[in-house]
Amino acid sequence: MKFLLFVISFFASYSALAQNYPTRPVTLVVPAPAGGPTDIIGRQAAHVLTGQISYNVIVENRGGAGNTLGTDFVARAKPDGYTLVVGSPSSHAIAPSIYPKLPYDPVKDFTPIIMLVTAPLALVTHPSVPAKNLKEFIALAKSKPGQLNFGSGGSGTTSHLTGEYFNLAAGTKIVHVPYKGSGPATTDLMTGQIQMMFIGVHSSIPLMQAKKLRGLGVTSTNRSPLIKDLPTMDEAGLKGFVVNTWYGILGPAGLPKNIVTTLNDAFTKGMRDPAMRQRFADQGFDITTGTPEQFGKDLAREVETWGKVVKQAGAKAD
Repeated sequence: MKFLLFVISFFASYSALAQNYPTRPVTLVVPAPAGGPTDIIGRQAAHVLTGQISYNVIVENRGGAGNTLGTDFVARAKPDGYTLVVGSPSSHAIAPSIYPKLPYDPVKDFTPIIMLVTAPLALVTHPSVPAKNLKEFIALAKSKPGQLNFGSGGSGTTSHLTGEYFNLAAGTKIVHVPYKGSGPATTDLMTGQIQMMFIGVHSSIPLMQAKKLRGLGVTSTNRSPLIKDLPTMDEAGLKGFVVNTWYGILGPAGLPKNIVTTLNDAFTKGMRDPAMRQRFADQGFDITTGTPEQFGKDLAREVETWGKVVKQAGAKAD
């Protein structure tokens, strides 16, 4: 009887805490190194949430293993709304297929809160590569199987699997070279150590304008308003090649519904701010928001889509 009363008392107290959420600062885990796109989104998301609740949102970088280390940390956290994570294709859609012993389930071990933004990537090459457009580059790569390299922010990241997807779609054999973050990979691309990479449109623009990199195409359905003279991959000759990366907020599995609703409402309201919308637009991101339920459906579909790419490409964690 005493045990039963204890259990009832525990859940009553937990429910009361959930109803009063939040009562202290929230930690938002960014499962990637500082300076990359996941970190940029995470810090802006923290700013958005801080403006809507009465407590600070603390960004904690826990990078490593294709964004899976920090993600696993949140999967094991207490489902009380005080430990959240920035999710992306790397951590939640690609990792399940590319890491045979992934310590978490990207769907069952998390509570979707909100999809924040989506964004395309740009295919860029070093200026020394003797190809002025996408068709020429594909022809060059086909003539030199295994001799060209593409960089990524690490095994299992979106830039890695987009490169593998490109090999499948174009019939090329460009070798993957993983780095510990997109920053080091971009640096080696600019020095000619590697020949190609898929990177965020916003990050690529100043490098293309400075002639440090050459843009061959953007992976969205339509041209990016930030660089309208860069054709889509479809326009440039690779029909149907569309990839959009995304970033969203998730919590551990079992997050109380009222906390999920509170967070979703806060992010939705904060992202509607005109200044915030412009900030994301200037960086090449499209604000999506939406319900937790829709995010959950989108996530399940992404897991299936990228799983097929991993299987067809035979991609592995290098």
